[in-house]
Amino acid sequence: MGERITLVDEMGEEHEFIIVATFGVNDEDYAALLPADNIESPTFILRMERDDNGDMLLLGIADDEELNDAIAVYEEIQKENYQ
Repeated sequence: MGERITLVDEMGEEHEFIIVATFGVNDEDYAALLPADNIESPTFILRMERDDNGDMLLLGIADDEELNDAIAVYEEIQKENYQ
């Protein structure tokens, strides 16, 4: 599996994730993450952006169409990896 990162949720709690993949869709970059303590759980897809200081941010995707497009590309990548 990939690199591990720690993210802080809105309640200030830390959660460790494994970066399964990073990929681009329509000029946006995304990361697919799995909780490190439960790799059987659903995959989280987050948008990758840089802040004004150049630091990487991982953001939830509120737009259903954008999320569906990102999921479709991720699923295609997964299918290609298993062939």
